[in-house]
Amino acid sequence: MDKKIQKYNNFICEIINQDFIKNKDLLFHTRFPPEPNGYLHIGHAKSICLNFELAKIYKGKCNLRFDDTNPLKENIKYINAIQYDIHWLGYNYDNTCYSSQYFSKLYQYAKELIKKGLAYVDQLTKEQIREYRGSLKQPGRNSPYRNRTIKENMQLFSKMKKGEFHEGEACLRAKIDMNSSFIIMRDPVLYRIIFSEHHQTKKKWCIYPMYDFAHCLSDSIEGITHSLCTLEFQDNKCLYNWILKNTSVTQYPQQYEFSRLNLEFSLLSKRKIKILIEKNIIKGWNDPRISTLSGLRRRGYTPSSIKEFCHKIGITKQNNLIEFSMLEHCIRTEMNKTAIRTMAVLEPIKIFLYNLDENYEEKLIIPNHPNNPELGTHEIIFTNIIYIERSDFKEKYDKKYKRLKIGEEIRLRYAYVIKAEKIDKDEYDNIISIICYCDITTLGRKPKNKKNPSVIHWIAIKNSFPAEFRLYHQLFKIKNPEQTEDFLSYINPDSLVIKKGFIEKNIAKKIQKEMHIKNKKIFFQFERVGYFCLDNIDSKKNKLIFNRTVHLRDSWNLKK
Repeated sequence: MDKKIQKYNNFICEIINQDFIKNKDLLFHTRFPPEPNGYLHIGHAKSICLNFELAKIYKGKCNLRFDDTNPLKENIKYINAIQYDIHWLGYNYDNTCYSSQYFSKLYQYAKELIKKGLAYVDQLTKEQIREYRGSLKQPGRNSPYRNRTIKENMQLFSKMKKGEFHEGEACLRAKIDMNSSFIIMRDPVLYRIIFSEHHQTKKKWCIYPMYDFAHCLSDSIEGITHSLCTLEFQDNKCLYNWILKNTSVTQYPQQYEFSRLNLEFSLLSKRKIKILIEKNIIKGWNDPRISTLSGLRRRGYTPSSIKEFCHKIGITKQNNLIEFSMLEHCIRTEMNKTAIRTMAVLEPIKIFLYNLDENYEEKLIIPNHPNNPELGTHEIIFTNIIYIERSDFKEKYDKKYKRLKIGEEIRLRYAYVIKAEKIDKDEYDNIISIICYCDITTLGRKPKNKKNPSVIHWIAIKNSFPAEFRLYHQLFKIKNPEQTEDFLSYINPDSLVIKKGFIEKNIAKKIQKEMHIKNKKIFFQFERVGYFCLDNIDSKKNKLIFNRTVHLRDSWNLKK
């Protein structure tokens, strides 16, 4: 077996392998067919990886096709965003197609069904159609318009096309079986009337094919051999095949279903994401708290980490809820190898080293990565006044507390051991600074006759540059918000916590030089805090904003 196939082996590969055994001249062709009514999310990434990777493996083609059959919900901005996301993931499609470019052909196929007595114009309302369709326990009922003559249906369908009916006044339905155990086969609607300008065809059409009608025929027109979709379309397969069988198509794609991606604490429904945006719970499709590709990108996830995640979860027919920690593991593993280490203080408290002169200044050279010398070094400054994290000091004695406290020693990362001796407070009992002694004999050495103390990070005030830090947590308090319509009741009020602190001044200068470079993502590990990236959208040269991509796996961490 080819090594690439072996790495990406799944039940769909086994099907394709058998198809090649039956037909050695098979021209493998698949497609990624999003509806342009929202942004792509991590679930789409799974489908993108599958379709494009298979096209590479079997030396075939993969189209990007926009199934744009509903102008009421679609927008050109979604088309542009989808194309950007696919290229960002590292894939190039062979053709850019639109279902709308086939509207004339689809109209002819619809007339074919009418001429065969397999479609009719219905004038029941939406509510009546739903009522007549029945349920899983009750069979459907025939529409009173079902037995119209072929001639009458042709005339009425022509009137629909000419705009001589109002919206909702008429539709075209397939004539299949109102007693079918598959509700989708109970005379599904094929065309409906929408008086809205289409982003591609403008005002040329006022009737639009339903997704199920356009999708299978578009696959056929494009010569798709393997139509890959998620399990919720499994019942649609019978309609998919019925339409192909009863029209004059010559290409018969085969539909295969795999499980959709369900991710813990995440909402992937575009309808529900729109509700979050409309209610100002999130700040748009690229909010780092949601699992859209633009949101994950803004948070700091890379194409390689997302593709690695998609490969790890695999392709199966079994629906399950994937742990969010698996996605975090993929980006953490990558950033652990590539992110520059530096220090940042998110909740500063001032340390005054009383035994150092106020003009004391020492330059220290520290590694950008402890295990990768190729990433180089950078310079920091050590002076008599520094910042540490407020949570790294405890005023009240606690035997279990292993960081800075009165009478105890702590080591400053890459620098000296200090000992807290007293606290300076204002008139309101707020801590102004902690007065400490600095043991200048401990650079690179442990204190005499003592164990090595714990280590905390710090920044000299003289070497500090103000920054904003956005700490992201799960947007929902339940693991599977997708499964409840009452998802708004489970919003986590602490999903975004903003801290105002400092980063190293030299690092800030480096960022300011590079932040104008288009599509350049700047990543860091702020020691003991987590992996961060610069927010390219909201940051300015005088206001640097960092998004926490993922927390560190096993270390001190800010809880909020």
